[in-house]
Amino acid sequence: MPDPARTPARKFTFDTVFDDEGATSSEPSSYRRLYTAEEAEKLAAAARAEGEALATRRSQAQAARALAELAEAAKAALSTLAAVAHEHRVGSAELALAAARKIGDAACERFPEAPLQAALAALAREVEASPRLILRAEPDLLEALQAALKETAEAIGYPGQILAKADPTLAPAAFVLDWGDGSAAFDPAEAAARVAAALEGALAAEGLHAEALPPLNPAEEA
Repeated sequence: MPDPARTPARKFTFDTVFDDEGATSSEPSSYRRLYTAEEAEKLAAAARAEGEALATRRSQAQAARALAELAEAAKAALSTLAAVAHEHRVGSAELALAAARKIGDAACERFPEAPLQAALAALAREVEASPRLILRAEPDLLEALQAALKETAEAIGYPGQILAKADPTLAPAAFVLDWGDGSAAFDPAEAAARVAAALEGALAAEGLHAEALPPLNPAEEA
């Protein structure tokens, strides 16, 4: 073992590597880089920008998901509202139809000759060349209806003969008017049934088509 007192002194060269025998090496080794204040600020700014961009992307993705969920909820709500609105329209139409039937029945009872007079006035041009008109009506109203028909015939200038025949199968205010080349008939119950059928068809068509919602465009879906 060498004597430390006899080992010659040597100048310290700031070496970083020493082997087992005391040899030194001045070869550079890995070290931690030191940044200037300006470089550190740039790195910090870049890190902040990257973090903000990531947060923005996450926020946008969450907003898109929330909008998609809201759109689905709105579709479901609109479908429910459409069904409720349609049900309300059907109920309102049925109520109006029931009221109209009551009013119509009362009008036919009070003025049974009115439908017959309106029919002859509307058919004036068709019956003007016919030599006679044949009226069939309910027996109890036959005389009154025949008188009303003659009155209307005089008003429109019809010169032909008017014959009346009793038909017990006809309801009050119902009639059949025949002029040879054609005929016209009216039955309050049948007329009400035709109105109800037409109304039911219109409501069914509206329920299938009128409530359809326009599709969302891609921007709205996003």
